[in-house]
Amino acid sequence: MSYKDSSLPVPERAELLLAEMTLDEKIGQLLQPFGWKTYIKKDGKAELTESFRSQVRNGGVGSLYGVLRADPWTEVTLENGLSPEEGARAVNDIQRYVIENSRLGIPILFGEECSHGHMAIGATVFPVPLNVGSTWNVDLYRDMCKAIALETRSQGGAATYSPVLDVVRDPRWGRTEECFAEDPYLIGELAVAAVEGLQGDRLDGKDSVIATLKHFVAYGSSEGGRNAGPVHMGLRELHESDLVPFRKAIEAGALSVMTAYNEIDGVPCTSNSYLLRELLRGQWGFDGFVITDCGAINMLAWGHDVAEDGEAAAVLALKAGVDMEMSGEMFGKHLRSAIDKGALETSVLDEAVKRVLEMKFKLGLFENPYVDPALAASVIGCEAHVRLARQVAEESIVLLKNEARTLPLSKETRKIAVIGPNANQMYNQLGDYTSPQQRGQVVTLLDGIRAKLGEGADDQLLYALGCRIKGDSREGFEQALACAEQADVVIMAVGGSSARDFGEGTIDLRTGASVVTEHAWSDMECGEGIDRAGLSLMGVQLELIQEVHKLGKPVVVVYMNGRPIAEPWIDEHIHAIVEAWYPGQEGGHALADILFGDANPSGRLTVSVPKDVGQLPVYYNAKRSRGKRYLEMDNKPQYPFGYGLSYTDFRYDGLRLSESTIRPDGETVVTLEVTNIGPMAGVEVVQLYVADKVSSVTRPVKELKGFRKVRLQPGETRTVSFTLTSEHLQLIGADFGPVVEDGEFIIMVGKNAEDYISTHLFVRSEVAACIE
Repeated sequence: MSYKDSSLPVPERAELLLAEMTLDEKIGQLLQPFGWKTYIKKDGKAELTESFRSQVRNGGVGSLYGVLRADPWTEVTLENGLSPEEGARAVNDIQRYVIENSRLGIPILFGEECSHGHMAIGATVFPVPLNVGSTWNVDLYRDMCKAIALETRSQGGAATYSPVLDVVRDPRWGRTEECFAEDPYLIGELAVAAVEGLQGDRLDGKDSVIATLKHFVAYGSSEGGRNAGPVHMGLRELHESDLVPFRKAIEAGALSVMTAYNEIDGVPCTSNSYLLRELLRGQWGFDGFVITDCGAINMLAWGHDVAEDGEAAAVLALKAGVDMEMSGEMFGKHLRSAIDKGALETSVLDEAVKRVLEMKFKLGLFENPYVDPALAASVIGCEAHVRLARQVAEESIVLLKNEARTLPLSKETRKIAVIGPNANQMYNQLGDYTSPQQRGQVVTLLDGIRAKLGEGADDQLLYALGCRIKGDSREGFEQALACAEQADVVIMAVGGSSARDFGEGTIDLRTGASVVTEHAWSDMECGEGIDRAGLSLMGVQLELIQEVHKLGKPVVVVYMNGRPIAEPWIDEHIHAIVEAWYPGQEGGHALADILFGDANPSGRLTVSVPKDVGQLPVYYNAKRSRGKRYLEMDNKPQYPFGYGLSYTDFRYDGLRLSESTIRPDGETVVTLEVTNIGPMAGVEVVQLYVADKVSSVTRPVKELKGFRKVRLQPGETRTVSFTLTSEHLQLIGADFGPVVEDGEFIIMVGKNAEDYISTHLFVRSEVAACIE
């Protein structure tokens, strides 16, 4: 029998191949060097470097990270990067060399970044995950993941490092934009959709990639919102909150997990055997492979200081349950010597290698190692994906305020001023983990409004930059105020930016994260490595808005940003406020549709927006004992979780339960009527919350347990139903297992976490005895 026999079961093929491998070949399978360093572009082709060729000959490489990644870290630009077709050919060339020049011909596993689209030149740039969460549309996100998987696999990428399942606890954290929400239930629903969309019906298909769940775990709960900071969280809260979406995704079939940089209660996640072995594999039955984040093993020795040197760190990680190292630096340097010294058993190494080999067999890489460049050229950035990006953006935009029905605007408005640093700066609307873009591929807000107004745009539109995101220069104020003075309505496009910059000192060369810089030319105030002490607008943006407001014109503020903005003056004085997050390449069209009423806003917040940064944490699902106020203000957010306005209005009536008393293992159906009582068609996000009135351990004041996105014509009524089961009522008991306790539960259904109607459900064990 041979491992090349595709009729054999995958585990048997992996065992057969493992038996033929040398120690160096085994170690090679656990390494994932940086892929963009393996070749040089020459005459439109990828010419492999001698160092990579040598590595292949001397034991091999199991995986490559970011062969097609293009950004300031990789120094891959539009000029020196590869087109979709060239990229596919380059991946084929690398794969062919590895198969033909290694002893056993084990194919490479290509891993690519795809947070909101494949991070390669020409790929569709979808809205960031924070936008995805704000759509509350699981089916739409599944379709988005299918599109991303197709674009990535068509170029040879077989694994992606998404979805991000971190629960946001402090939005000052720079990676908030990469997350869906502050709620584990909503994240879990989107996690399942991501696994289904990315991995598809069969993993060896031309449109499937391995989904990698990250960052395992509690990465979004770091001290002070600082990236990779320590996490102070007990085991019960970990199970009730941050582990929930990961468990749901594992149940859905996810095949890869990435460890987080942070520690939890003194134990780094990358060396946490409870998380990686006892829980993930033992209790949850995970049968995929675990990969580190870039540089995470280094941190065990130099950062966390739980290992005395690199060798000890590598051994610690592998024994804890890590199977592959992104970058491959520590495993490559130290595993051989650790085994030679007896510090690491070969059986532990074999266990990890077998998991990696099994994934390659499941992906069909041994039978079909190459891709079709023509397919890549036809599907990457195709019209269908562009339309999908526009729909995701449109459904994600949240209307926060609309005083005196300022919106929607009329296309017949005589003069419209569009002012601000995010009106026409394409990278400011794309978010972090974005590749270089051709200008024509991205529709800015100004582009979108110009297209919406058509032939009259030149006469109707006035534009001024006004100021930058950061910095104190006011030299653009004069032109901005002159434009505003002539206008009948002013649209202020402000917020933040996660646009990475080229230049020495702006990139952590080890991990690719951005680093804080004082250079005036950097407007980046969000993204990986860019955490903030506050949530206000930076620079002189607020001052510019205040100066424009003094003119007495209707003002619409459009935020584009990667984290919530807390600006009380704007909340109080501005006529209309629109939150767009980072809406991707079609953001301008989507915003124009919303602003002019061709689309009715249906986005709802998935992170609470505080009045003041001093209120943090302000997430909705807090414990009852949090308290009610500070000396200066209460502890309620400016805009609560689930909040978002529409151009129409909805009424909720007739909330009822099919059974008002159930057994702990029983179920009941929650039903109500929702009516569009406004003047135009609209979409309402109906949200179901549950509160456990009395429990043996403390519980959140309320928790999201269901949602429905309902489209209604004016005057139309729709019956909406939810089935509540034991899963929705359970808590983590004294033994850290799930349990449903007898007692009273408050069932709330409404527009957001603070606006709802309610009824009561009783759980009683004696009901079972009476029935029997």
